[in-house]
Amino acid sequence: MYQLITVRDTVRVPPKDFGKPMKESSLIALREKYENKYDSDTGIVLAVSKVDEIGDGRIIPGDGASYHDVVFESLVFNPQIHEVITGKVSEITQFGAFVRIGPIDGLVHVSQITDDFMSYNEKTGTLIGKESGKVLKEGDTVRARIVTLSLKPVTNDSKIGLTMRQPGLGKMEWIEKEKTKPKKEPKKTGGKKGARK
Repeated sequence: MYQLITVRDTVRVPPKDFGKPMKESSLIALREKYENKYDSDTGIVLAVSKVDEIGDGRIIPGDGASYHDVVFESLVFNPQIHEVITGKVSEITQFGAFVRIGPIDGLVHVSQITDDFMSYNEKTGTLIGKESGKVLKEGDTVRARIVTLSLKPVTNDSKIGLTMRQPGLGKMEWIEKEKTKPKKEPKKTGGKKGARK
């Protein structure tokens, strides 16, 4: 999910930043280029933390900027299909719950919250189980599994589908209740024991 990676690239330092130390001006340019953007190789870049190496600058005719080969470190968020995540419910709607996972929200459709029928209460902004009485509201911490993933260069256009209908998933309080629930004893069969010959 979260990774600290080392990247090798070329950075364009504009003339307005020539008076600053080269590491500082490179870091500014890298942050503008990478942060809060999705890269198909690495994921969503959350932060460019530091520049480790800077090569000599090159000038391209017609462009006043200098170009430098750099090695830098960045923190990325790279969600994967079937990955189990923990997040907070950021919004409840009639069709499901949005869960904040890292820099993006995933959607748990109302049909994927529990095996119970969930109805939306507009006054309280909650989803309530018809038979179980389970309540899901904004601010609840949940555990879910990523089932669909469509990441785009602009993170607001990305979509993540989640499910909480599997064992060990759901609102954290529900999971704890399941753990402490007494286990059912297996049914004993009253068959006759046969004599061995």
